[in-house]
Amino acid sequence: MAATFSSLSDDLHTPILPPPSKSSTESEKICIDEMLEKYCGEFGKWQLKHFILTSLAWALEAFHTMVMIFADREPDWSCVNGVDCAGGGGGSLCGMKAAEWEWIGGKAASTVSEWSLICGDKFKVGLVQALFFAGCMIGAGVFGHLSDSSLGRKGSLLVVCALNAIFGFLTAFSPNYWTYVLLRVLTGFSTGGVGLCAFVLATEPIGPSKRGMAGMSTFYFFSCGIAILSGIAYAFQTWRTLYIVSSIPSLLYIILVLPFVSESPRWYLVRGRIHEATKLMSTIASSNGKHLPDGAFLALDEEVSKSKIATNDDESNLINCIENKDAQIGSIVDVIQYPVTRIRLFLAVVINFSASVVYYGLSLNVANLETNLYMNVLLNAVAEMPAFTITAVLLDRFGRKPLTIGTMWFSGFFCLMGSLMSNIGVWKIIKMVCGVLGIFGMAGTYNLLFIYTAELFPTVVRNAALGTATQAAQMGAILAPFVVVLGGWLPFGVFAACGILGGMFAFYLPETLNMPLYDTFNGLEAGLA
Repeated sequence: MAATFSSLSDDLHTPILPPPSKSSTESEKICIDEMLEKYCGEFGKWQLKHFILTSLAWALEAFHTMVMIFADREPDWSCVNGVDCAGGGGGSLCGMKAAEWEWIGGKAASTVSEWSLICGDKFKVGLVQALFFAGCMIGAGVFGHLSDSSLGRKGSLLVVCALNAIFGFLTAFSPNYWTYVLLRVLTGFSTGGVGLCAFVLATEPIGPSKRGMAGMSTFYFFSCGIAILSGIAYAFQTWRTLYIVSSIPSLLYIILVLPFVSESPRWYLVRGRIHEATKLMSTIASSNGKHLPDGAFLALDEEVSKSKIATNDDESNLINCIENKDAQIGSIVDVIQYPVTRIRLFLAVVINFSASVVYYGLSLNVANLETNLYMNVLLNAVAEMPAFTITAVLLDRFGRKPLTIGTMWFSGFFCLMGSLMSNIGVWKIIKMVCGVLGIFGMAGTYNLLFIYTAELFPTVVRNAALGTATQAAQMGAILAPFVVVLGGWLPFGVFAACGILGGMFAFYLPETLNMPLYDTFNGLEAGLA
């Protein structure tokens, strides 16, 4: 019996039996966050390298998402055979015969010119863009599950990057519009998992006090990707070539970058691969100039907390604590059933939906501004970067709620101003500036909503609630292209309404600054009492 207890003690790596030896007295069962804080370093050289290499995937997501701005644009056209453009056609293609005009740059410039997606078929431009985001919504759910299961974070990132490269190349050879639609949906399916897998993989090895700032910094890579894409699109102005060139980086990322990216230690731990998790944590410590002692053993959060309440001389208490791991389970049904979280979920869904309509709508609406498309996309991308910085700096000073309201109203105000401007003369430039300022404000909102939404719900349902809010954002992205196709003042008007109304709904959310992250509904209820 003593031998059995001794073996059990060794397996648990916990000094639970008297008389303890010197080595077992020095043993310590701790979770990953505590190990990062005490022994490995929260954000050292290892985490910096890992964060940069992993977050480069966000630029790939930007390539595959925003390439539609250039590939699906309506090129300039001119009249031929002596036809007066301002005469019979009234400045519109729809009022002219096919022999009276031609595309500048030829039909190969974009999908619009190649398949004549104009006049009665103009809706097809919005359709393919909306279906791309629908694919993103489905892919985010599928690869979110796969990254938690046997495929892992790194394995999922490898798969989505490979699929992006394959579908991107195939898109360039689409023989007709409907094949193009199918391949864009498939590209959206894989693209939906890129940011998700990269975000989790990049932030999980980072300590708790540095994780928030690091997580908000991932959006810089997305904006940089958009800026780079505008340069690529300027150099390659035919849509088929553009799809090929914008897909090559995904292949290069798999070959040159992913081999130097490590799997998440947290995924190793929850999959029961404690040896690999411990070995990786030791590597992190040594790379950061620190040392992981032999007596420190990794354990899940719940095992650590339960082992602390178990008595030192009662082994059966510890065994029972470890076996009862299914005490707290939650789902989206529980979120809806509980009155407080039900209201919060509704507000989070509305605000995320509104923010997404404005952000993606303004990004796609550059095609309607009749200014230099490439410069406009570049300015939008550059405008996002200071928004991320300002939001990160002010987040812990003014709180989540005031920033959400302020950034949404800021964006809504300039969208309202843009809706009042015409596309003639100097007003065209002012309208472009309003769009840049609008995306500046909404980029700040988009940046902080992920953190704010996560803090509104207890741990047992946090992922479920966050997933629902993310799907609402994807629904907003699906709607955005159809709003853009309306043209004229309407897109800016819709974006203004979404920004202003979203800010009004945010008034009803509670402030979460310096509030604890509750684990259960009971804890949340006690905290509100």
